[in-house]
Amino acid sequence: MRSLRVVGLLLATMLPALGNDTSAVLTTGGLEFVTNADIVMASEELFISVDEIRVVYQFRNDGAKDQSVLVAFPMPDIVPLVYSPVAFPTGPDDNLFDFRTTLDGRPVDATLYEYVFAHGVDRTKLLRQLGLPLVPISEAASAASAALDEETRDKLLHYGLLTPDKYDVGQGMEMHYWPACTYKATYTWEALFPAGQTVEVIHTYTPSVGGTVGVSFLGEAYDDYDPAREYAERYCTDESFLSGVRKTLRDPNDPWSAPFTESWISYILTTGSNWAGNGIERFRLVIDKGDPNNLVSFCGEGVTKIGPTTFEMVKENFWPEQELNVLILNRMPDSQ
Repeated sequence: MRSLRVVGLLLATMLPALGNDTSAVLTTGGLEFVTNADIVMASEELFISVDEIRVVYQFRNDGAKDQSVLVAFPMPDIVPLVYSPVAFPTGPDDNLFDFRTTLDGRPVDATLYEYVFAHGVDRTKLLRQLGLPLVPISEAASAASAALDEETRDKLLHYGLLTPDKYDVGQGMEMHYWPACTYKATYTWEALFPAGQTVEVIHTYTPSVGGTVGVSFLGEAYDDYDPAREYAERYCTDESFLSGVRKTLRDPNDPWSAPFTESWISYILTTGSNWAGNGIERFRLVIDKGDPNNLVSFCGEGVTKIGPTTFEMVKENFWPEQELNVLILNRMPDSQ
Protein backbone atom coordinates (compact mmCIF):
# COMPACT_ATOMS: atom_id res chain seq x y z
CA MET A 1 0.00 0.00 0.00
CA ARG A 2 1.55 3.33 -0.95
CA SER A 3 1.42 6.18 1.54
CA LEU A 4 -1.21 8.28 -0.17
CA ARG A 5 -3.67 10.44 1.72
CA VAL A 6 -7.32 9.65 1.33
CA VAL A 7 -8.09 12.01 -1.54
CA GLY A 8 -11.13 14.23 -1.17
CA LEU A 9 -11.97 13.47 2.47
CA LEU A 10 -11.34 17.05 3.56
CA LEU A 11 -13.80 18.46 1.05
CA ALA A 12 -16.25 15.61 1.32
CA THR A 13 -16.64 15.83 5.10
CA MET A 14 -16.24 19.72 5.30
CA LEU A 15 -12.28 17.36 6.72
CA PRO A 16 0.39 4.14 21.86
CA ALA A 17 -2.61 -3.24 17.50
CA LEU A 18 -6.09 -4.24 15.36
CA GLY A 19 -4.45 -7.25 13.88
CA ASN A 20 -4.80 -9.64 10.98
CA ASP A 21 -5.12 -13.39 11.43
CA THR A 22 -1.96 -15.37 10.88
CA SER A 23 -0.95 -19.01 11.34
CA ALA A 24 1.27 -19.66 14.34
CA VAL A 25 3.31 -22.31 16.11
CA LEU A 26 4.07 -22.62 19.82
CA THR A 27 7.77 -23.11 20.53
CA THR A 28 9.82 -23.16 23.71
CA GLY A 29 10.45 -19.46 23.19
CA GLY A 30 6.77 -18.57 23.04
CA LEU A 31 4.46 -17.84 20.14
CA GLU A 32 5.93 -17.48 16.66
CA PHE A 33 4.16 -16.68 13.40
CA VAL A 34 4.64 -18.96 10.40
CA THR A 35 3.36 -19.10 6.84
CA ASN A 36 0.84 -21.58 5.43
CA ALA A 37 1.22 -22.84 1.86
CA ASP A 38 -2.32 -24.18 1.30
CA ILE A 39 -4.80 -21.96 3.12
CA VAL A 40 -5.78 -18.81 1.24
CA MET A 41 -7.30 -15.68 2.73
CA ALA A 42 -10.02 -15.40 0.10
CA SER A 43 -11.42 -12.20 1.57
CA GLU A 44 -11.22 -9.85 4.50
CA GLU A 45 -13.83 -7.25 5.42
CA LEU A 46 -12.50 -4.86 8.05
CA PHE A 47 -14.65 -2.31 9.90
CA ILE A 48 -12.94 0.26 12.12
CA SER A 49 -14.43 2.81 14.50
CA VAL A 50 -13.41 4.18 17.89
CA ASP A 51 -15.94 1.84 19.52
CA GLU A 52 -15.43 -1.43 17.67
CA ILE A 53 -13.19 -3.39 15.34
CA ARG A 54 -15.03 -6.05 13.33
CA VAL A 55 -13.27 -8.40 10.92
CA VAL A 56 -14.91 -11.00 8.67
CA TYR A 57 -12.55 -13.47 6.95
CA GLN A 58 -13.16 -16.12 4.32
CA PHE A 59 -10.39 -18.77 4.37
CA ARG A 60 -10.14 -21.42 1.64
CA ASN A 61 -8.08 -24.60 1.91
CA ASP A 62 -6.66 -25.27 -1.57
CA GLY A 63 -4.73 -28.30 -0.35
CA ALA A 64 -5.65 -31.97 -0.78
CA LYS A 65 -6.00 -32.64 2.96
CA ASP A 66 -7.89 -31.18 5.89
CA GLN A 67 -5.68 -29.00 8.04
CA SER A 68 -5.83 -28.20 11.74
CA VAL A 69 -4.01 -24.90 12.17
CA LEU A 70 -3.09 -22.86 15.21
CA VAL A 71 -4.47 -19.43 14.31
CA ALA A 72 -3.06 -16.33 16.01
CA PHE A 73 -4.47 -12.84 16.27
CA PRO A 74 -1.94 -10.28 17.61
CA MET A 75 -3.30 -7.21 19.36
CA PRO A 76 -1.75 -3.73 19.40
CA ASP A 77 0.78 -2.98 22.12
CA ILE A 78 -0.45 -1.23 25.24
CA VAL A 79 2.06 1.41 26.34
CA PRO A 80 1.07 3.39 29.45
CA LEU A 81 1.55 7.14 28.97
CA VAL A 82 1.24 8.93 32.30
CA TYR A 83 0.97 12.42 30.82
CA SER A 84 -1.08 11.63 27.71
CA PRO A 85 -4.90 11.28 27.61
CA VAL A 86 -4.95 7.88 25.91
CA ALA A 87 -8.22 5.95 25.97
CA PHE A 88 -7.33 2.31 26.68
CA PRO A 89 -9.67 -0.69 26.40
CA THR A 90 -11.53 -1.30 29.63
CA GLY A 91 -12.29 -5.03 29.54
CA PRO A 92 -11.27 -7.43 32.32
CA ASP A 93 -7.57 -8.19 32.75
CA ASP A 94 -8.01 -11.67 31.24
CA ASN A 95 -9.73 -10.25 28.13
CA LEU A 96 -8.71 -6.59 28.04
CA PHE A 97 -9.97 -6.02 24.47
CA ASP A 98 -13.29 -7.85 24.99
CA PHE A 99 -12.16 -10.10 22.15
CA ARG A 100 -14.74 -12.48 20.64
CA THR A 101 -14.45 -14.79 17.66
CA THR A 102 -16.58 -17.31 15.77
CA LEU A 103 -15.71 -20.04 13.27
CA ASP A 104 -18.54 -20.71 10.79
CA GLY A 105 -20.93 -19.14 13.28
CA ARG A 106 -19.77 -21.13 16.31
CA PRO A 107 -18.13 -19.29 19.23
CA VAL A 108 -14.43 -20.04 19.67
CA ASP A 109 -12.69 -20.18 23.04
CA ALA A 110 -9.41 -18.39 22.27
CA THR A 111 -6.32 -18.65 24.47
CA LEU A 112 -4.64 -15.42 25.52
CA TYR A 113 -0.83 -15.17 25.52
CA GLU A 114 0.57 -12.18 27.37
CA TYR A 115 4.04 -10.65 27.48
CA VAL A 116 5.57 -7.62 29.16
CA PHE A 117 8.57 -5.76 27.72
CA ALA A 118 10.77 -2.89 28.90
CA HIS A 119 13.49 -1.42 26.68
CA GLY A 120 12.94 -4.31 24.27
CA VAL A 121 13.58 -7.02 26.89
CA ASP A 122 10.93 -9.59 27.86
CA ARG A 123 10.27 -9.15 31.60
CA THR A 124 7.15 -11.31 31.80
CA LYS A 125 8.80 -13.97 33.95
CA LEU A 126 10.07 -11.39 36.45
CA LEU A 127 6.65 -9.80 36.96
CA ARG A 128 5.04 -13.22 37.35
CA GLN A 129 7.67 -14.20 39.94
CA LEU A 130 6.92 -11.02 41.88
CA GLY A 131 3.18 -11.63 41.63
CA LEU A 132 2.61 -8.31 39.87
CA PRO A 133 -0.16 -7.69 37.31
CA LEU A 134 0.92 -7.81 33.67
CA VAL A 135 -1.59 -5.27 32.37
CA PRO A 136 0.12 -1.95 33.19
CA ILE A 137 -2.96 0.24 32.82
CA SER A 138 -5.05 -1.62 35.39
CA GLU A 139 -5.92 -0.25 38.82
CA ALA A 140 -4.37 -3.38 40.30
CA ALA A 141 -1.04 -2.64 38.63
CA SER A 142 -1.06 0.96 39.88
CA ALA A 143 -1.89 -0.15 43.42
CA ALA A 144 0.79 -2.85 43.33
CA SER A 145 3.40 -0.35 42.11
CA ALA A 146 2.54 2.03 44.96
CA ALA A 147 2.90 -0.77 47.53
CA LEU A 148 6.33 -2.06 46.46
CA ASP A 149 9.11 -2.32 48.98
CA GLU A 150 12.16 -0.17 48.30
CA GLU A 151 14.40 -3.01 47.06
CA THR A 152 11.84 -4.32 44.56
CA ARG A 153 10.92 -0.80 43.45
CA ASP A 154 14.57 0.06 42.76
CA LYS A 155 14.97 -3.17 40.79
CA LEU A 156 11.95 -2.39 38.62
CA LEU A 157 13.13 1.19 38.12
CA HIS A 158 16.51 -0.15 37.01
CA TYR A 159 14.82 -2.38 34.41
CA GLY A 160 12.57 0.42 33.17
CA LEU A 161 9.40 -1.23 34.46
CA LEU A 162 8.38 1.79 36.56
CA THR A 163 8.13 5.52 35.94
CA PRO A 164 8.77 7.97 38.82
CA ASP A 165 6.41 10.92 39.10
CA LYS A 166 6.64 13.64 41.75
CA TYR A 167 3.54 15.70 42.55
CA ASP A 168 1.41 17.06 45.38
CA VAL A 169 -1.76 15.23 46.43
CA GLY A 170 -2.42 17.49 49.42
CA GLN A 171 0.49 16.57 51.68
CA GLY A 172 3.32 18.28 49.85
CA MET A 173 5.45 17.06 46.95
CA GLU A 174 5.80 13.29 47.03
CA MET A 175 7.29 10.72 44.68
CA HIS A 176 4.91 8.23 43.09
CA TYR A 177 5.58 5.29 40.78
CA TRP A 178 3.60 4.02 37.81
CA PRO A 179 3.91 0.88 35.64
CA ALA A 180 5.95 1.67 32.52
CA CYS A 181 6.17 -1.66 30.70
CA THR A 182 4.77 -2.43 27.25
CA TYR A 183 2.02 -5.05 27.25
CA LYS A 184 1.77 -7.40 24.28
CA ALA A 185 -1.10 -9.83 23.74
CA THR A 186 -1.98 -12.48 21.17
CA TYR A 187 -5.10 -14.65 21.04
CA THR A 188 -4.79 -18.16 19.57
CA TRP A 189 -7.06 -21.12 18.84
CA GLU A 190 -7.07 -24.33 16.82
CA ALA A 191 -9.12 -24.16 13.61
CA LEU A 192 -10.02 -26.95 11.19
CA PHE A 193 -9.85 -26.04 7.49
CA PRO A 194 -11.46 -28.83 5.40
CA ALA A 195 -9.81 -29.53 2.06
CA GLY A 196 -11.41 -27.67 -0.84
CA GLN A 197 -13.78 -25.73 1.41
CA THR A 198 -14.13 -22.16 2.65
CA VAL A 199 -14.70 -21.28 6.30
CA GLU A 200 -15.74 -17.96 7.82
CA VAL A 201 -13.98 -16.42 10.81
CA ILE A 202 -15.39 -13.30 12.52
CA HIS A 203 -13.67 -11.24 15.20
CA THR A 204 -15.04 -8.33 17.20
CA TYR A 205 -13.20 -6.40 19.88
CA THR A 206 -12.76 -2.99 21.46
CA PRO A 207 -9.83 -1.02 20.04
CA SER A 208 -7.17 0.76 22.03
CA VAL A 209 -7.71 4.41 21.08
CA GLY A 210 -4.98 6.97 21.68
CA GLY A 211 -5.51 10.68 21.44
CA THR A 212 -4.98 14.25 22.56
CA VAL A 213 -7.19 16.98 23.98
CA GLY A 214 -6.34 19.23 21.04
CA VAL A 215 -4.73 19.14 17.61
CA SER A 216 -1.02 18.47 18.04
CA PHE A 217 0.29 18.31 14.46
CA LEU A 218 0.07 22.04 13.61
CA GLY A 219 2.81 23.03 16.03
CA GLU A 220 6.37 23.96 15.09
CA ALA A 221 9.15 21.38 15.08
CA TYR A 222 11.25 21.20 18.24
CA ASP A 223 14.18 19.11 19.52
CA ASP A 224 14.48 17.34 16.16
CA TYR A 225 10.78 16.38 16.32
CA ASP A 226 8.47 17.60 13.58
CA PRO A 227 4.82 16.71 14.34
CA ALA A 228 3.65 17.64 10.85
CA ARG A 229 6.17 15.27 9.29
CA GLU A 230 5.27 12.44 11.67
CA TYR A 231 1.55 12.78 10.94
CA ALA A 232 2.20 12.97 7.19
CA GLU A 233 4.11 9.70 7.34
CA ARG A 234 1.75 7.93 9.72
CA TYR A 235 -1.67 9.23 8.62
CA CYS A 236 -0.91 10.78 5.19
CA THR A 237 -2.06 14.24 6.29
CA ASP A 238 -1.03 16.35 3.30
CA GLU A 239 -1.02 20.13 2.94
CA SER A 240 -4.65 20.36 1.83
CA PHE A 241 -5.72 18.52 4.98
CA LEU A 242 -3.55 20.77 7.17
CA SER A 243 -4.87 23.90 5.46
CA GLY A 244 -8.44 22.82 6.09
CA VAL A 245 -7.74 22.29 9.79
CA ARG A 246 -5.92 25.66 10.05
CA LYS A 247 -9.06 27.40 8.77
CA THR A 248 -10.90 26.21 11.89
CA LEU A 249 -8.42 27.78 14.34
CA ARG A 250 -10.11 30.09 16.85
CA ASP A 251 -6.78 31.91 17.22
CA PRO A 252 -4.65 31.89 14.01
CA ASN A 253 -1.50 32.12 16.16
CA ASP A 254 -2.41 29.21 18.44
CA PRO A 255 -2.20 25.76 16.77
CA TRP A 256 -4.00 24.23 19.77
CA SER A 257 -7.09 26.38 19.24
CA ALA A 258 -8.55 24.10 16.55
CA PRO A 259 -11.97 22.87 17.72
CA PHE A 260 -11.00 19.18 17.69
CA THR A 261 -9.63 16.38 19.80
CA GLU A 262 -7.62 13.59 18.20
CA SER A 263 -8.29 9.85 18.19
CA TRP A 264 -5.69 7.39 16.90
CA ILE A 265 -6.43 3.79 15.93
CA SER A 266 -3.88 1.27 14.64
CA TYR A 267 -4.50 -2.10 13.00
CA ILE A 268 -1.92 -4.78 12.20
CA LEU A 269 -2.33 -5.65 8.51
CA THR A 270 0.98 -7.20 7.48
CA THR A 271 0.37 -10.61 9.07
CA GLY A 272 -2.24 -11.15 6.35
CA SER A 273 0.68 -12.01 4.04
CA ASN A 274 1.41 -15.21 6.03
CA TRP A 275 -1.26 -17.18 4.20
CA ALA A 276 -0.99 -18.90 0.81
CA GLY A 277 -0.28 -16.48 -2.02
CA ASN A 278 1.11 -13.99 0.51
CA GLY A 279 -1.87 -11.73 0.14
CA ILE A 280 -5.64 -11.23 0.41
CA GLU A 281 -7.68 -12.05 -2.69
CA ARG A 282 -10.32 -9.44 -1.85
CA PHE A 283 -9.87 -6.81 0.83
CA ARG A 284 -12.58 -4.34 1.89
CA LEU A 285 -11.96 -1.64 4.48
CA VAL A 286 -14.68 0.54 5.99
CA ILE A 287 -13.76 3.32 8.41
CA ASP A 288 -16.41 5.15 10.41
CA LYS A 289 -15.35 8.58 11.71
CA GLY A 290 -18.29 8.62 14.13
CA ASP A 291 -19.90 12.00 13.43
CA PRO A 292 -20.47 13.92 10.17
CA ASN A 293 -18.63 16.91 11.68
CA ASN A 294 -15.50 14.88 12.44
CA LEU A 295 -12.51 14.70 10.10
CA VAL A 296 -10.52 11.59 9.17
CA SER A 297 -7.22 10.83 7.46
CA PHE A 298 -5.37 7.58 6.76
CA CYS A 299 -3.12 6.13 4.08
CA GLY A 300 -4.97 4.39 1.27
CA GLU A 301 -5.80 4.31 -2.42
CA GLY A 302 -9.15 4.50 -4.19
CA VAL A 303 -11.07 5.50 -1.07
CA THR A 304 -14.70 6.54 -1.56
CA LYS A 305 -17.28 8.02 0.77
CA ILE A 306 -20.21 5.59 1.18
CA GLY A 307 -22.17 7.28 3.97
CA PRO A 308 -22.34 10.40 6.14
CA THR A 309 -19.53 9.04 8.35
CA THR A 310 -18.13 6.03 6.48
CA PHE A 311 -15.37 5.58 3.90
CA GLU A 312 -14.56 2.47 1.88
CA MET A 313 -11.47 1.04 0.19
CA VAL A 314 -11.65 -2.18 -1.86
CA LYS A 315 -8.59 -4.01 -3.19
CA GLU A 316 -8.13 -7.18 -5.21
CA ASN A 317 -5.07 -9.38 -4.59
CA PHE A 318 -3.99 -7.06 -1.79
CA TRP A 319 -0.48 -7.45 -0.36
CA PRO A 320 -0.34 -5.54 2.95
CA GLU A 321 3.10 -3.93 3.24
CA GLN A 322 2.49 -1.65 6.22
CA GLU A 323 0.16 -1.33 9.17
CA LEU A 324 -2.99 0.77 9.05
CA ASN A 325 -3.11 3.95 11.15
CA VAL A 326 -6.24 6.08 11.35
CA LEU A 327 -6.51 9.68 12.57
CA ILE A 328 -9.95 10.96 13.54
CA LEU A 329 -10.45 14.60 14.52
CA ASN A 330 -13.49 14.83 16.79
CA ARG A 331 -15.17 18.21 16.52
CA MET A 332 -15.98 19.69 19.93
CA PRO A 333 -19.75 20.02 20.54
CA ASP A 334 -19.61 23.77 21.24
CA SER A 335 -17.98 24.43 17.83
CA GLN A 336 -20.53 22.69 15.59
